[in-house]
Order: sequence, then structure tokens, then C-alpha cells
Amino acid sequence: MTFGRLWEKFLASAYYSDLSPRTQKDYLQHQKKLLAVFGKVPADSIKPEHIRRYMDKRGEQSKTQANHEKSSMSRVYSWGYERGYVKANPCAGVSKFKAKNRERYVTDKEYQAVLSVAPLPVFIAMEIAYLCAARVSDVLSLKWEQIGNDGIFIQQGKTGKKQIKAWSPRLQAAIEKAKQLPTSAYVISNQYGNRYMYKGFNEMWVEARNRAGKISGILTDFTFHDLKAKGISDYEGSSRDKQLFSGHKTEGQVLIYDRKVKVSPTLDVPLPENIPRKYSK
Repeated sequence: MTFGRLWEKFLASAYYSDLSPRTQKDYLQHQKKLLAVFGKVPADSIKPEHIRRYMDKRGEQSKTQANHEKSSMSRVYSWGYERGYVKANPCAGVSKFKAKNRERYVTDKEYQAVLSVAPLPVFIAMEIAYLCAARVSDVLSLKWEQIGNDGIFIQQGKTGKKQIKAWSPRLQAAIEKAKQLPTSAYVISNQYGNRYMYKGFNEMWVEARNRAGKISGILTDFTFHDLKAKGISDYEGSSRDKQLFSGHKTEGQVLIYDRKVKVSPTLDVPLPENIPRKYSK
């Protein structure tokens, strides 16, 4: 059986069907690179050194993507091994690249600079992403039926985590502004009443960000995903509190997004008055 055939069997499995739509999409994206290299190769003839060689070559372009693709390949092999399709998982023992966590924190001044020039759909999306620590995919797919008395119901597309984001005056104001957009099942709709696809929305976002930079003179080199990190960073409380707010599975995941430099206490002891001074000016 070739690796390509093993991959096809995995995509047709109940295991794959039970994954979140976001995770399924990741596999479809990763297969483009993986199958181009390994697709026609017998699955049992692929060895750890072949995986390492692929990782090193792919890492020249993107170490992060190399890690993700290796993880997908490993899961497919593990799935196949448990069902007798392959004899071993060649990805086992092959180390990933050590990824450096992104540290970019969006200041209030930077955020407000973009918000002040953003078109209404981008304005609303920014506020929801920041106030709810939400991913752009979850914001753009938000429907009016998810707007309730207690808050906004969000089921994260990546993790499947379900939360009701409680109302705050600022969040309510953002949703009220959305009522000015064309009537649609989606909270943030385009001129035709349809939901924004990522590409079209991202073009508006980048344009607003660049315009804000030119007008204000502020460096606006942050991504939309950085707004989620800003929300987690600005949320007051312990890492456990931030975990409940963001919906992450572990506190360790929260720490990746908590980028705001904390003000640390200093030692507060009085200086004795009788210290002799040998030098004075």
C-alpha cells in the first residue's frame, strides 16, 4: 500500500469524520506537500531518516508548517498501524523543530489606531475577536442564532470548546453595530448578505491596518490573530482565570497567548538615614 492510499483511507474513516472542521481542513492543506513527496512511495518503505530529510528541507521555508505536516503524517501512520495497514510509524522518534512562541503584543494605541479607520465589518470583527478572545474563523462564521440573552454562544472551530461569552456593554455595542450591515443569517455580512470568506475579509483588514499606520505613524505590523492574544493578555486574573476566559484546554496554552509584560513588585524598604556619605557633589 502506498502512503497516498493510506492517506485516502484515513480521510474516508470515521476517525477523520469525527474531527473538527478546522482540523479536517488542516489535513487537506497538509496533504498537498506530503503527497507530492511521499504519495507514490510504499508506506512501509518510508523510514525515520526520510521524515527527517523532509523536515529539514521543508523547514527551510517554514519550520512551523514542517512541524504541523509531520504531526498529520504521524497521526495517519498511527491510525494505519492500529488497523494493520502498516507495520510501524516512521515519524516516531523524529524530533520537531523548536518553535519560538510569538511575542507581539498589540498596545491599546495600536489597536485604537486601526479601529478608528476600519470599515464597519472589520470594526465589529476586531471588537468580537478582542473581547471574546476569538479566532477569525469563529468570528466570521458567527450567526444571529448564536446571539442570546446571556451572551454569544461560540463553539471553537479548532478545539470544539463550547462557551457563552457573557455580555459587556462594549460587546453589546459591537453587536448593535452589526445590525447596520445587510440582513443576513451571519452577524458580519458583506454587501450581498453573505458571510465574508477569509481572503476577502483579510484584504479589508490589511488595508485598514496599513491606512492606520500611514495616518498615525504607528507601526501596525500585527496580525488579526494577535487580537486574540491581546484579549487574553489584557484579561485580569490568574492563568487559570485566563484559561476559563479563552477556552483553552490547558494553562500552558494560555501562556503562549499571554504576551503583556507584567509589572513586577520591587523591594520596598526604607533607606537608613545615618549612612555616611564619603563622596558628594
